[in-house]
Amino acid sequence: MPEHANGTFAQEVVDEIVGYGPLEALLSDASVTEIMVNGPHQVYVEQAGKVYLSPTRFLNDAHVERIINRIVAPLGLQADASNPLVDARLPDGSRVNAIVRPCAIDGPTITIRKFPEDRLGINDLLRFGTLDEDMALILKAAVVSKLNILISGGTGSGKTTLLNVLSGFIPQGERIVTIEDAAELRLHQPHVVRLEARRAHDNGERTVSIRDLVINSLRMRPERIVVGECRGGEALDMLQAMNTGHDGSLTTIHANTPRDAISRLETLVLMAGMELPIEIVRRQIASAIQLIVQQARLRDGSRKIVSISEITGIEGTYVVMQELWRFDEKGQDQADRVIGEFSGTGLRPFYNDRFEMHGFKLPPRMFLGKGTTSSFGRR
Repeated sequence: MPEHANGTFAQEVVDEIVGYGPLEALLSDASVTEIMVNGPHQVYVEQAGKVYLSPTRFLNDAHVERIINRIVAPLGLQADASNPLVDARLPDGSRVNAIVRPCAIDGPTITIRKFPEDRLGINDLLRFGTLDEDMALILKAAVVSKLNILISGGTGSGKTTLLNVLSGFIPQGERIVTIEDAAELRLHQPHVVRLEARRAHDNGERTVSIRDLVINSLRMRPERIVVGECRGGEALDMLQAMNTGHDGSLTTIHANTPRDAISRLETLVLMAGMELPIEIVRRQIASAIQLIVQQARLRDGSRKIVSISEITGIEGTYVVMQELWRFDEKGQDQADRVIGEFSGTGLRPFYNDRFEMHGFKLPPRMFLGKGTTSSFGRR
């Protein structure tokens, strides 16, 4: 349980004058990954995947609103009754969402998803037990072989982190366009164009949506398009891009299972306003997406890749999938940590020939029974 006691009086005064007040101590604590302010007297933080009530407090609603406006002011924004919803980024890239009255009934709220100084890599995910080495190898093979990948999962399951890790496997010489609501991806390749959506405000600025950016990106000669999350009509344009020469593109979606991810993708495509028959939508999905990676946050706060599934085609109006790997939960230990193992389902990848063309000769034993830990990095 975290203890973020108030510092010295002098430090509190400095934080209040030049910083973000009571939030400063939480923002400087590297173990805190998310901050949730529910009114002035209730502040929760996430540490190691679990949420705790912090002793941090604000004086009153006006104090919270003052800090909110200090955060959004550099962007030319203001949170008030006429503009109660604001999205912003801190100088370090941390994502901020704030709501004030009249929409926030019990007091102003702030949600901050902190931007880590050191971005996680595949070795970090292996160390955390998010996946095993065979799964890491198949995901690397899928990215290098230009499969279109959909990362599915719930809120806080680690989708963006995994998206950033997988994007790191894209070869250095390719032109990549990243599109996000709030810029979180940090790619190390030299040829990257980063785009960020923008909301309209009272100063007359035009709204630039994710869909606008996806459509525009097609004129920028991208070899890969990486969309932070599909949550609206841009899903249709993303599928069109994947079907028209932008192989190897990646995106994320909110869904609890790979099958749910397909259903949600269908719904998002219909939100584009095109009256397409559902059969056509499913054919678009079946031809555009090759791999669905299901991420989950388990009850002990750990993040796991619980399924890797391929889309192999369509039969009638039914999108056909086959699962390659899964996480089999066995229970929990005395410290309430979830225990289980990663295992192959015994099916060889439908795209194995494509992997071999790109230099990945995956041994058959990878797909049988319990996962092993000796394959990653071998080609």
